[in-house]
Amino acid sequence: MILVTGGAGFIGANFVLGWLSSSEAEGVINLDKLTYAGNLANLQSLKVDPRHMLVHGDIGDKGLVSNLLSKYRPRAIVNFAAESHVDRSIHGPAEFIQTNIIGTFNLLECAREYWASLRDSEKEEFRFHHVSTDEVYGSLAPSDPAFKESNPYEPNSPYSASKAASDHLVRAWFHTYGFPVVTTNCSNNYGPYHFPEKLIPLVILNALNGKPLPIYGDGQQIRDWLFVGDHCSAIREVLAKGRLGETYNIGGWNEKANLEVVNAICAILDELKPRADGKSYADQITFVKDRPGHDRRYAIDASKIEEELGWRPAETFDTGIRKTVQWYLDNPDWVQGVVTGSYRDWLEKQYHN
Repeated sequence: MILVTGGAGFIGANFVLGWLSSSEAEGVINLDKLTYAGNLANLQSLKVDPRHMLVHGDIGDKGLVSNLLSKYRPRAIVNFAAESHVDRSIHGPAEFIQTNIIGTFNLLECAREYWASLRDSEKEEFRFHHVSTDEVYGSLAPSDPAFKESNPYEPNSPYSASKAASDHLVRAWFHTYGFPVVTTNCSNNYGPYHFPEKLIPLVILNALNGKPLPIYGDGQQIRDWLFVGDHCSAIREVLAKGRLGETYNIGGWNEKANLEVVNAICAILDELKPRADGKSYADQITFVKDRPGHDRRYAIDASKIEEELGWRPAETFDTGIRKTVQWYLDNPDWVQGVVTGSYRDWLEKQYHN
């Protein structure tokens, strides 16, 4: 078996679903705290799959984690568990420190103790895969080369600072204790099951509901967009073949300004589900005050993972964003299940201006 933490969230759930899509896949122990972004509906198709066991719990609960490891003896841990939204980290950084730093520390210590108890052959096979973000590298100027694994860390938000700290812990556990880790730093993900606080699902749902499409500042903040299915395939490659102690950047080779992304979504919706009045969804675009410390540009150089492991994304931005919009159109029940009163209150707080 493998232990996946945060496997009911957006990327974690996509990883678990993709992992178990093979009839020969190992079983998954799925440990998730089930906060607002952890959604059981993401895993609905696995309800009767005996290979999947969902455990409601916190990576910071050392007793629980230790018991799971000793009972099920997984041969790998894939750590997705994290608070991940920059805006929420600005309003309430404490949860990010607790989960992303203290939680990762607790997980590392439990895993290190478990690893030390394994037989030599099991020790050799065991892996701890830490999933992180490109935001730890800071912000790029328009002419700067894309982030490489050798870039210094320069986090600019409470979220990215907490993820940078967790990355450093993982690195230190490898160099100090010889603990078998790999780390991946990904660019902005999008795709099915994405909680609609992030740009792409927020724009899709607001457009369909006739609401403003909020764009921070001038909308020229650039991100490298990575389809979540491609991210999950890269993680599987790194888990299987990545060199111990190494970091691999995972990107989509798709740099797009936020405004360009929103216009692309609007164009697809104009085609697939036109507005009743015949106008474009782009008419709903509304510019709002920029958020504090908003990084101007991220870009990932994913050459290392391609050269060492032969991985490249399968989706272009055009194919990935079309699949994403279509998924939201095809799954209104999932959407309705996550758009709660607390979610509406959050949108009002964040975009009131």
